[in-house]
Amino acid sequence: MFAGGEALVAQHIPPDHILPAVAAADLIEAGFRQYAPTLTRLASPHEMAGHIQGALDAQRPLSVVRLGDGELLTLAADTVLPGEQVQELAPFLPYAGVPRSTPDIRAELAEAIRGADWVGVPISRAPTFQGLLFPVFWHFGIDWSRLKLTSSTINYSLHHSGLLLPVLQGRRVLLIGSRAAELGALLNGHGIHVTGIIGAVEGVADIPRVMQQTAEHSFDIALVAAGIPAVILCRRIAGELGRVAIDFGHLADKLVTGELQL
Repeated sequence: MFAGGEALVAQHIPPDHILPAVAAADLIEAGFRQYAPTLTRLASPHEMAGHIQGALDAQRPLSVVRLGDGELLTLAADTVLPGEQVQELAPFLPYAGVPRSTPDIRAELAEAIRGADWVGVPISRAPTFQGLLFPVFWHFGIDWSRLKLTSSTINYSLHHSGLLLPVLQGRRVLLIGSRAAELGALLNGHGIHVTGIIGAVEGVADIPRVMQQTAEHSFDIALVAAGIPAVILCRRIAGELGRVAIDFGHLADKLVTGELQL
């Protein structure tokens, strides 16, 4: 805490001087007032539910993707961070669908972000969240000011706000991911019409197969719980098939295990 606060202040105090009775928190508060006009508002859960329902009613494609530490570390590998450092920070990447971050994967992921209708970004300012978000955007030439932004936890926010089931009610729902069958049974029990199930996505290399199977289903909205490949899949489902696709993430697991209740 000292290194992140008072020690930073000390770097700006000239030799042979002190700044009496002014804490780092006071300086942060004063500085924040200066930067407050540059705050960027993220779309709220109720606004996002409205956008999703509007797209469904108009039969208009819509993609909602989310960027967490997995996506950002994938993009950061060998670009804004050494690949070896990313491997140390993110041993979970193979589980999340990226056995190894390659230039092709990074390019495809960056292109999906550019083309997505809504991009969920982390609120956390931690080093592997917002600490990577803007350096990665800069490296890949992604103008964040041109993106429509919501929170990277919008999937949970829709659920916690009681908006998930109303959004899905009366729609044909396709589920993609390792818990798709179990989630389908759960949603069916709540009156949601699940018209298709596609099981586990075996990493980024499996995206062509999943897209081919997705095209064979009739659905209005796809909920994709497939780790990092979900970002690419959601963008392609909207762009190529003209449907609504939501990056559903670990919300699928939490609903299936009962950790969260519908």
